[in-house]
Amino acid sequence: MASFGEAPEGKPEAGAKIFKTKCSQCHVAEKGGGHKQGPNLGGLFGRQSGTMEGFSYSKANKEKAVHWDEETLYDYLLAPKKYIPGTKMVFPGLKKPQDRADLIAHLKAATA
Repeated sequence: MASFGEAPEGKPEAGAKIFKTKCSQCHVAEKGGGHKQGPNLGGLFGRQSGTMEGFSYSKANKEKAVHWDEETLYDYLLAPKKYIPGTKMVFPGLKKPQDRADLIAHLKAATA
């Protein structure tokens, strides 16, 4: 598996489309938004997994204690259930490196 450092440059506009079609059913990106089936992603970068107030995380997500940054998200988005076994997230992942890079580029702006 390639690292984020080897990933193609992300395109935020393409990432916004990916977020809309694959993520927005369960997540809100903007700070201060409510939770859906998944937690609000506002302030995601720099936060530890399982710590967003008001959301009921799986024990696995809390105990993994991932520090979210580009590298960890790039690896996580490939296969969430492999990265955090026991997570409640049902999303199968994004196999294409470009899709992961695009989504991360979008999330960096949308969740700030």
